[in-house]
Amino acid sequence: MNPDTKTTSARNLVLTNIAIVVLAVVLDQAVKALVVATMDLGEAIPILPFLALLHARNTGIAFSMFSDIGPMGLALLACVVLVAVFYLWIKTPVDRTLTHIALAIVVGGAIGNLIDRVWLGYVVDYVFFHTPLFEFAVFNLADSFISVGAALIVLDELILHPLRERRARRRSSTD
Repeated sequence: MNPDTKTTSARNLVLTNIAIVVLAVVLDQAVKALVVATMDLGEAIPILPFLALLHARNTGIAFSMFSDIGPMGLALLACVVLVAVFYLWIKTPVDRTLTHIALAIVVGGAIGNLIDRVWLGYVVDYVFFHTPLFEFAVFNLADSFISVGAALIVLDELILHPLRERRARRRSSTD
C-alpha cells in the first residue's frame, strides 16, 4: 500500500469515527428528549411482557453505583475515562477498523451520558427489562452503545485479531 493510500485510508477512518460519535450522541440525546417531553418521571409504558419504557433518573453510574459522589464527581470520573479511551484509540493501529469503530461507539455513548450528567445532574434512563422474578436495571441508548462497543472491542481483541494474525502467518510461511 502506497503512502497516499494509507493517508487517505486513515483520514477516512477518522471521519467515519467522528460521524459515528456524532450520530451516537445525537440519537441518544434525541431519544432522551422525547422520553422527557412525553413521559412523566416514573411512568412506564409496557412494550412486551418483559420490556417497558420507564422514565427514570440515574444519579450514579451503571446500576446507580457511586451516586453518593455527586453529578460533578461522576462527570469528572467520566472525563477521566474518556481521556483513557481516547489514549487507547490513538494507540490503536489504523488497520484495526472494528476496534476503531467500537471505540467511536463507546465514546459516543459516554459523551451522551456526560451531557446529561453535566446539564441535568443525572442521566435519563428509559429501557426496562423485567420478568415476574427479576428486574434488570433501567438503562438508555448511550449505555447500550457503551456495552455494544465494549463487546466489539473484546471480540476484535480476543477472537478476530488473533485469527487475522494466524492467517497472515500461514500466508507468509507458504510464500
